[in-house]
Amino acid sequence: MAKKISLHEFQAYLASRLAGTSTQAAAGLLGVQAGPDYWLLDLADSGEIVPLPPLTSVPLTKPWFAGIANIRGNLYSVVDLSAFVGKETTPRNTSSRLVLMGTRHGSNAALLVNRMIGLRSIEALTVEAVDPGSPAWAPEVFTDNEGRRWSRLRVRELLADEAFMDIGA
Repeated sequence: MAKKISLHEFQAYLASRLAGTSTQAAAGLLGVQAGPDYWLLDLADSGEIVPLPPLTSVPLTKPWFAGIANIRGNLYSVVDLSAFVGKETTPRNTSSRLVLMGTRHGSNAALLVNRMIGLRSIEALTVEAVDPGSPAWAPEVFTDNEGRRWSRLRVRELLADEAFMDIGA
């Protein structure tokens, strides 16, 4: 019988393998879709990706705060990324995922996204002009060969953003 490993262990293994090669920059980005937007997260910051579990709503919070999720006995605050950036609410269906992104930075935070796109190569993307009004946690924009716009999400900066941390209505 094959040894079972968790998704988190597998991702850590992949990240360590990528760190040992010259293609770390090329394959070190995880693509997700949140509403109509496409986002890139550094693979090391993306943490674990899990199917959407039941969420417990929290009263008197902002509409983009989706609730609290219990992941293997640990509670995570869940933010609907699409709603947080002012777009439509993410549908909760079988393709919806949680990106447990704050664990590495000492925070049990998770992002609710529509779906996972997979690994993206930065070399296959074209850098776009930086929008002066973009937040510090999304400073870079790229386009791919299909014309899709990708914003690069900086997890550490997002977790330090006052608007992200202020969930009270």
